Amino acid sequence: MELASYLAGERWSDHPSCTHPLLAALARLVNDNTSDESRSKLVRLVPSIIGLTSDDLRVDAQIALRCATTALPVAAAERQLALAVSVLAAEEMLARLDGAPSGRMSERSRRAMEEVPHAAEQARRFSRAARITEKGFRRYAAPNAVQLSVVGIVQACIDDPDALLRRLLEDAIADCAALVRAPDPATTAGTTLPAHA
Repeated sequence: MELASYLAGERWSDHPSCTHPLLAALARLVNDNTSDESRSKLVRLVPSIIGLTSDDLRVDAQIALRCATTALPVAAAERQLALAVSVLAAEEMLARLDGAPSGRMSERSRRAMEEVPHAAEQARRFSRAARITEKGFRRYAAPNAVQLSVVGIVQACIDDPDALLRRLLEDAIADCAALVRAPDPATTAGTTLPAHA
């Protein structure tokens, strides 16, 4: 993140304004929990995070969801309930922001929850009794989901946690880019794409 601040022409900082705060937090966590040998592979991702910032809560929810669904299937049993709750909270926030019915779930989330049926059922019971505010989600739930996910991957009994952490960061960057750089429907209404597009 310090390199990103430098390349963006900002003051040297690991909290640059050119990158969404939650994505920057994920990048720092991945960097700090990756082995020295694998850390050099993260450098090539730096240019792709510059300019990825938005106040849209969907970005926070998508980052939290990507993290939780990536970690949930590999995390130790004691972390699964918190990660499953994170999946449900992020899905609920996205549904609320989209004006969709409560309980909507993406295929990725459905598959992750199916991997841990006991934790998924406990999470559903817990989530029925709790309702999180948008402010609470941004300030607490989303950052906790990111933190829990990285720790869950680092401590998982898998062959190459570094590779999974790197893939998580790459996928989160792609998710953010799709949301941040998506055309505004209000400005593109009534326009048509060229036939070759």
